[in-house]
Amino acid sequence: MNEDGNYKTFVALFENDVVGFVTIVQALSVGVAIGYLHIQALAVKKEFQHRGVGTKLLRHTENYAKELGISSIILCSGFKRTDAHAFYEHNGYDKDSYCFDKIINLD
Repeated sequence: MNEDGNYKTFVALFENDVVGFVTIVQALSVGVAIGYLHIQALAVKKEFQHRGVGTKLLRHTENYAKELGISSIILCSGFKRTDAHAFYEHNGYDKDSYCFDKIINLD
């Protein structure tokens, strides 16, 4: 568990079992004093998908951003995750950039 205060994980519970979670980090951006929230992960157990759990996790994240005075939330999603893309678009998120990554050799 990261003890950095900029990282948060919110969980969705059903009968004391975790059925979903969202992990976010508050980050800074060049030229923006307050920064943005970056959703690093959002997952819901298969049997709880399409029951509003993911949407509630997003809304909780958005309300948390408002409490911090942050108006921008970003996330990345794999090209082939079309169901996830539809979910985010349905919840008001726009496709407006590409995410890039590179695995570097640590030797």
